[in-house]
Amino acid sequence: MPESSSDATTPPLWRRAVRATLLWFDTSAVAADDGDLDRIDWLRVVPFIALHVACLAVFWVGFSWFALWTAVALYAVRMFAITGFYHRYFAHKAFKTSRPVQFAFAVVGAASVQRGPLWWAAHHRHHHRHADTAQDVHSPRHGFFRSHMGWFLTRRGFGTNFDGIKDIARFPELRLLDRFDILVPALLAVGLYALGSWLQAAHPGLGTNGPQLLVWGFFVSTIVLFHATVTINSLAHRWGTRRFATRDDSRNNAFLALITFGEGWHNNHHHFPGSARQGFAWYELDLTYLGLRTMAMLGLVRDLKPVPADMRTARPESA
Repeated sequence: MPESSSDATTPPLWRRAVRATLLWFDTSAVAADDGDLDRIDWLRVVPFIALHVACLAVFWVGFSWFALWTAVALYAVRMFAITGFYHRYFAHKAFKTSRPVQFAFAVVGAASVQRGPLWWAAHHRHHHRHADTAQDVHSPRHGFFRSHMGWFLTRRGFGTNFDGIKDIARFPELRLLDRFDILVPALLAVGLYALGSWLQAAHPGLGTNGPQLLVWGFFVSTIVLFHATVTINSLAHRWGTRRFATRDDSRNNAFLALITFGEGWHNNHHHFPGSARQGFAWYELDLTYLGLRTMAMLGLVRDLKPVPADMRTARPESA
């Protein structure tokens, strides 16, 4: 009996499993499969589920204040790298910096397990060009799961369109980091385990150890960081207030702004994406902008793009 056309073009399971495994270590290892690009690639979902399941190990490794504060510190540092550099710098060029600082924060951002800076910027620029249209792959108009996480678990979501990021794709170190993006979080995990093991022997009063610091500092911190970040896709286009009549569904949400260091002022951001500041009003706390201002005073970044005065009041949303 002859094979159907779909059977003939679909690689066998073992080959797809090998490809999925390779892509987690080298994102350019093999060409993408033909077929439905918007279908969830379940062979890539397994490691993502494993990250969540690993958080349950807190019941095995126990609690210590040192482990908790390590998790909080790594959340804060990596969140700033995502919001300040992956988003406002790589995606929107809202300020300037040196090549070493650019790479340093690209590495810190990669430790968040949110892929590399080129992939992140390419998809975010696409989002702004097509926000809340059929072409916007993570619009909540496609459903909560698809906007929150389903989109990047598809074949379409995995790839990087370098045509839209030529300004930053010209740096070979960023291309290398983007290709082997899993290396950085893997090194962070190993480092946390080693640090915890050393502290257990050298400073037992801290009450921590290798497995505990790995679970709290890496798995728990990373998963909380991930879900906080992607709520901007799934919730900040659904819940909140609209100061400006943008062409999309973006909202300002104070709670999301708090946990994402200012990203929750999302309607402001879609109104004027090029600004380094997303909290337009004095009462809109934007921790990322405060961090960038501090870095500017230290000479690490420069030319932070402000919000023009006329843009703060232009096109108000009608009541």
